[in-house]
Amino acid sequence: MSSSLNKGVKKVEVVLKWDPSELGRPPHDLDIVAATYTADTPADRPAYLVHFDSRSPDGTIILERESRTGQGFGVDELMKLELDRLNAKFVRVVVGVVIQQREGRRTFGDISRPTVRVVEGLAELTASDFADVPGSTAATIAVFTRDDLGTWDFHRAFRGFDADPQEFTERMGEV
Repeated sequence: MSSSLNKGVKKVEVVLKWDPSELGRPPHDLDIVAATYTADTPADRPAYLVHFDSRSPDGTIILERESRTGQGFGVDELMKLELDRLNAKFVRVVVGVVIQQREGRRTFGDISRPTVRVVEGLAELTASDFADVPGSTAATIAVFTRDDLGTWDFHRAFRGFDADPQEFTERMGEV
């Protein structure tokens, strides 16, 4: 009989904030996206996506707050992932942020004070201000993987992409 002291990652939150556009300028719209993968799912075709106006079929990944402008106080977007309840067939979850491109091409360098944090309870797993990817229109943030014992591990996976939202969801599994 073997046992492990590694409790793994169970419930995490992805918190995204940014400042609104300057007066008279079109609003910035950033979105948190989560892609789920089974052992048989190719990297370019997630089993399903969770983003604005959606949630996982079993309710384990939910976008609880969604902003289209960055206006307001506190958190602009908040995604909760209950990895410990996710169906056993899922072995990988990739989380990223993408900028909507409705009003012309925008990069993280064009957005005022964007920040993203991944937290579990009071523990911060990772955080970024996107300074490493100022010319990107999307970025992966984190990858969660499940081992053979069912324990979820967190991996920082900050990588910029120059892609529109659709292309990003097809490429984010490359990390």
